[in-house]
Amino acid sequence: MAVFDWRGRNARGEAVQGQLEALSENGVADQLLSIGVAPVHIALAVATAQVDSVDNWFTRFNRKPVVVEDILVFSRQMYTLNKAGVPILRAFAGLQASATKPAMVDLLKDIRASLDQGRELSAAMARHVDIFGAFYISMMRVGEMTGKLTEVFLRLNEHMEFERDVRERIKQAMRYPIFVMIAMAIAIVILNIFVIPVFAKVFAGFNAELPLITRGLLGFSSWMLAWWPLLLMVLVGAVMMVRGYLRTPEGRYRWDARKLKLPIVGDIVLKATLARFARSFALSSQSGVPLVQALTVVAQTVDNAFIGSRIEQMRDGIERGESISRCAAASGVFTPVVLQMISVGEETGELDSLLFEIADMYERETDYSIKGLSAAIEPILLAVIAVLVLLLALGVFLPLWNMGQAAMGKGGA
Repeated sequence: MAVFDWRGRNARGEAVQGQLEALSENGVADQLLSIGVAPVHIALAVATAQVDSVDNWFTRFNRKPVVVEDILVFSRQMYTLNKAGVPILRAFAGLQASATKPAMVDLLKDIRASLDQGRELSAAMARHVDIFGAFYISMMRVGEMTGKLTEVFLRLNEHMEFERDVRERIKQAMRYPIFVMIAMAIAIVILNIFVIPVFAKVFAGFNAELPLITRGLLGFSSWMLAWWPLLLMVLVGAVMMVRGYLRTPEGRYRWDARKLKLPIVGDIVLKATLARFARSFALSSQSGVPLVQALTVVAQTVDNAFIGSRIEQMRDGIERGESISRCAAASGVFTPVVLQMISVGEETGELDSLLFEIADMYERETDYSIKGLSAAIEPILLAVIAVLVLLLALGVFLPLWNMGQAAMGKGGA
């Protein structure tokens, strides 16, 4: 396909222009008309060698990647276009022409080229599994097999909106504590480097034994000033080692299991993960995916290796012929109420509906817990700040107080 420059007017009569790929000028005209643009001029694009030379490493480094919000908008647009009966190739052509982010344009271009070559949509998206994810691609495959692609796009849009909402609320709740902790760390560094050494020179002229707290502050400050390069190297090395360990399967499994037991935030992480599991499982089951295949895909989408292993344990039990409720009980991660709902859903054949109910229940509990997250963390932060201020005040002012008391005693004598 060739690249064509085009100029035209939209529905409001405004002049617009751009570039499109097509086999001929008629193909460009069809694409423009499908998105409501009346073509005025279409011509082959000038060679782009000079443009490519400008696209240096700096430009590529600053290029914004495709994020979850882009895929969310894409899913909503595809649902609307499919519902309106727009052919899928024309839909991708319109989305490519209207996209503003270069990375998204390249993504749509590659998928469209794969569709032109005869690949299915799920196979074209599977080339970008790092962007769409295994669950998204599996749902696309199910939508193609069942003829419910429009409904799948809608369900995926709702699912991704929920996950984004949970992430944003957790970030919002943790923003204040993180800022406070960063401010505390910066304050400690500034005090040890600039403030306490000044007091150390003053205390050196007292020729008296300093209190234990003061000696501890002065010793820590001197040690930090003497060894700060090593401290910085150790800190950077520790961060790199921890990140490297967490990238290993064993490290991620241990951390995912540990963070579920953390005070305050562990319960929130567990509820949000189980809500994601219930909704993903319900979507897969409702779309007609076999239970074993559905659990295999869902185990990869919960974003927690520990919970994922428990879901795979459920899958293995179902493969052996056991019931879903018994496998869920053996996993050890569900509450008795949820296990009862799964059992009822399995007996009545309404498992999909009850899984959605379970997801809604966990989402509500997650919402309540997130709202109280800041209120639960603030007292702990205030207590830590109070202890640090008390130690600093006692360490700095206690020698001055003792010197004043001694001077008053001598003056009175």
